[in-house]
Amino acid sequence: GSSPIQFPQGNPVKEKAKAYDSNKPEKLARLHQPNIHTTLKERKVDFFEKNQEHHSTTSLSRSKFQDQSSKGKQSQPLAKNDGKSQSGFHKSWTLLLVLLIGVLLLYVLWSALPSLLDATLSSRDTQILQAFRARMKKLKNTYQSQDPNLWKRTRLFLEKHLNASHLHLEPAILLFTAGQEGEKALRCLSNEIADAFAFSQNATTIKIDGADKAILDSDVVKLEVDNELSSGFREGKKVAVVHRFELLPAGSTLIFYKYCDHENAAFKDVALLLTVLLDEQSLRKSLTLQEVEEKVRDFLWAKFISSDVPSSYNSMDTDKLSGLWSRISHLVLPVWPEKGLPVEGCT
Repeated sequence: GSSPIQFPQGNPVKEKAKAYDSNKPEKLARLHQPNIHTTLKERKVDFFEKNQEHHSTTSLSRSKFQDQSSKGKQSQPLAKNDGKSQSGFHKSWTLLLVLLIGVLLLYVLWSALPSLLDATLSSRDTQILQAFRARMKKLKNTYQSQDPNLWKRTRLFLEKHLNASHLHLEPAILLFTAGQEGEKALRCLSNEIADAFAFSQNATTIKIDGADKAILDSDVVKLEVDNELSSGFREGKKVAVVHRFELLPAGSTLIFYKYCDHENAAFKDVALLLTVLLDEQSLRKSLTLQEVEEKVRDFLWAKFISSDVPSSYNSMDTDKLSGLWSRISHLVLPVWPEKGLPVEGCT
């Protein structure tokens, strides 16, 4: 009379079997899937190894860079020294080249200086020179007996003072001389040359005659000559003619220290023409200019030193006459007699 045994629905054994069977695919999948933990470990190992390799490579490259930089630093002073030497070498050559170019330019300018000076003459200077040359050419045709040296030397000597581009450091001093037979030609030619010099500058001539002052006191003549020259030059006259210089009282001629000095002349842009008439009848044309100059010097020595002039502080002596002669003998030229000159006056 016992009640039948009732089993719960669903057999446990069968359930377990089913569950096992259902877990089979998962297990198989797990078996076929890689182990995640193992894979992570392997990746860590690989990363660590790669990191070590990268670190070692970086260390090697750093060490190489440091070696190279150290070598560069060691070679840097040498490079700097080479650079300095090269730059110094280039500077030396550049300086030498500049100096050579400068020397060449100076040489070219110095060679071209005369032509440049001629080219820079003002129109007024050109007109003055042309006017003077025209008058001198006319005189040369009139006084045909004169030595060619007289025209050449006189023209060149006076043209230097007519050329404004030349600095006037001293006046132009000319001394003309002649024998007794050339007295008229001496007076006329000296007047004509002085007038030509003055005319070219639109000026007039100062004329002093020693014969008019021969018997006067030396101090009085000195004062008169000084006044005539200084006032005339201040008024704009450019040339003075002193005829018969040898007839002036000996002491009075010392006034020409003031007007004929090489460095301290009172007027430097003027000309003075002096004439000396010798005692002898004629001058030989065969005489050289040096011999003519010596003849005039000896004549003035005899005239001034041995003359019967009262002794005074301003009387002439050998030393004073030597100083005077050095100032008035810049250019001594002989004048020969001329035929056809008028009896009275000059052409």
